Amino acid sequence: MAKVAINGLGRITLKRVYDSISPTDGRRFLVERLWPRGVSKAKLRVDAWLKEVGPSAELRQWFSHDPGKWSEFRRRYFRELDSRREAWQPIVSAARHGRVTLVYSSHDTEHNNAVALQQYLRAKARPAKSTRVVATDEPRRSMREST
Repeated sequence: MAKVAINGLGRITLKRVYDSISPTDGRRFLVERLWPRGVSKAKLRVDAWLKEVGPSAELRQWFSHDPGKWSEFRRRYFRELDSRREAWQPIVSAARHGRVTLVYSSHDTEHNNAVALQQYLRAKARPAKSTRVVATDEPRRSMREST
């Protein structure tokens, strides 16, 4: 289980579908295109199944859980997420109000779409660096001059 504090978004936690449910999970979102085999809806207890936030069938099949393809998978998946903002907005909205758990079915806990999604959301939540330029006719004064 991985926890990440996200600027302005509370805490996003990752859990496999087979991990036990906890009162500290907060809102639970299944982030897979396919329902996990052998798990009933009653047992999984998710607040929403966000099918569209999962990687496309083509990308999932291409990746085939190969850690050697991880960097390229992330790049392609992030591009898909960029084009489907409405798919991940429920996660952002919920995370702004408290803890969120992204539920996934992969056996690999380091190389899966939930890990990539968490990284994507973290990057989206990071404030942009300010490059604001202030134009003024006044010459800039040093701290010594102003005291």
